[in-house]
Amino acid sequence: MVFWIVASLIVLAIAGLLAIALLKGRSDEEPPAAYDLRVYRDQLKEIERDVARGVVAEEDADRVRAEISRRILAADAQAQDGGQSGGQPRSGGVIMAVVMAVVLLGGAMGTYWKLGAPGYRDMPLDVRIQDARKLHDTRPGQAEIESRLPDTAPNTPEGDLANLVTKLRDTVANAPEDLKGHQLLARTEMNLGNDKQAYEAQQGVIRLKGDDVLPEDYLMLAELMISVAQGYVSPEAENALSAAMELQPRHPVARYYWGEMLIQSGRPDLAFRLWEKLYYESAPEAPWMMPIRARIEDLAWMAGEKFRLPEENSATPGPSQADMQAAGDMSAEDRQEMIRGMVSNLSERLATEGGTPAEWARLIGAYGVLEETDRAKAIWAEAQSVFAEAPEALAIVEQGARQAGIIE
Repeated sequence: MVFWIVASLIVLAIAGLLAIALLKGRSDEEPPAAYDLRVYRDQLKEIERDVARGVVAEEDADRVRAEISRRILAADAQAQDGGQSGGQPRSGGVIMAVVMAVVLLGGAMGTYWKLGAPGYRDMPLDVRIQDARKLHDTRPGQAEIESRLPDTAPNTPEGDLANLVTKLRDTVANAPEDLKGHQLLARTEMNLGNDKQAYEAQQGVIRLKGDDVLPEDYLMLAELMISVAQGYVSPEAENALSAAMELQPRHPVARYYWGEMLIQSGRPDLAFRLWEKLYYESAPEAPWMMPIRARIEDLAWMAGEKFRLPEENSATPGPSQADMQAAGDMSAEDRQEMIRGMVSNLSERLATEGGTPAEWARLIGAYGVLEETDRAKAIWAEAQSVFAEAPEALAIVEQGARQAGIIE
């Protein structure tokens, strides 16, 4: 209510200033009729001078004098009616002032009613954070979301494979402690597109593994739940992501989905900071990079941050997956020579100019492909020195070293 009162007073004040200008007219200036009278009198004097010089005949001068006299009478009458307002009717000014006040007040309020948020209370930062926390804590669970979706029968293959899948389902149902059976069933159902049945089997896998559960086990469960919920990160999926990140805090896929959960919970600020780090730490061809690129600028705007995506052609230099595939049609010697040349260029640039953690990881992985283990170990040792004070960056390089097989 306070907003409406303040807004109305502001609009009325503006309308009042404009109304004063309209009603005041031009009293501080010469009325237009007075100016016309002075011009017409000067014209009469000019006619008299022209007659005296013989330039204008007397009969023509009489006709001109009559016309100018008629105009003088009309201008004088206008001056008498208009007074100091210059001929502007006061009633017209009053009407215009009222119309303008109505248009300004009605237009402003109507526009806000249509585009604004009438009745919305003030939203300080602490209130918004509290609302986001409440939204997060009270959001629906996995079962509730699934109940809102249309029921679909699980897919079953045809032919002999159908018998095998049916047998596998019966076997797991009759042997709830069979870990391998649950693992095989989870993978089979996932490959068939039965994500709900797959995550139910994956829950059994996690239960049976106990302390031996891996981050990938939790992540698979979370992804299947999110897929069933059509992109919604339920509290159950969040718990699985949290468990995965407890075992591997820098896991990129878990961090991507955690950002999705933050967005859905009304915390674009936290989601942006998380995705921004993930964006700069990831290789351009990483599968989570495309959805991040599509949304991170809008996310930055909602978070009140300034962020602009680099050009796509500014991708990390060096041997990429596409480069390796392009070498497939070459002879073994040519292919090896091409790869060595690209690796050498990348190695030289990192040694002289430095580079991103993703580039260091790529270089170590490339030496692993070339089976130059000693060189890969040397680069890994150098990277440990370079990123000694940046554990997040070092974790990215460590992934490349693991892929190269030089560390366990």
